Amino acid sequence: MNTVHVDEAEQATAPDGSLVHLLTSVGGAGTAVFELQAGQVARPVRHPRVEECWYVLSGRGRMWRRPVIGDAILTDLVPGVSLSIPRDTSFQFRADEEPLRILGVTSPRWSGQEDAEVLDEGAWPVNL
Repeated sequence: MNTVHVDEAEQATAPDGSLVHLLTSVGGAGTAVFELQAGQVARPVRHPRVEECWYVLSGRGRMWRRPVIGDAILTDLVPGVSLSIPRDTSFQFRADEEPLRILGVTSPRWSGQEDAEVLDEGAWPVNL
């Protein structure tokens, strides 16, 4: 068992370029808080091994998700919104006029940079 406060958590940079606060994990899942500053647009990525559930804590932005089969979906990211990112879904997110903070649960737990494939194409030009 462990306990981590988000303000004291180890930080890393995700393959999409967002700031990550690494929180607790168990054998089958891990948690983290992802952050983009106002006006930032993350790199588009795809996760070949893991899937995620996100919950918007604060800020506003947009999420682009393109499933393996079907059309892309744009979702407004506002506090209280939860969304899923199934395995092999291409996705990209951006922060609008204020910093964006998202709680993410990854299953199975994140093993490292090899769990994400950075893509050449997304919904918006990258701005980090």
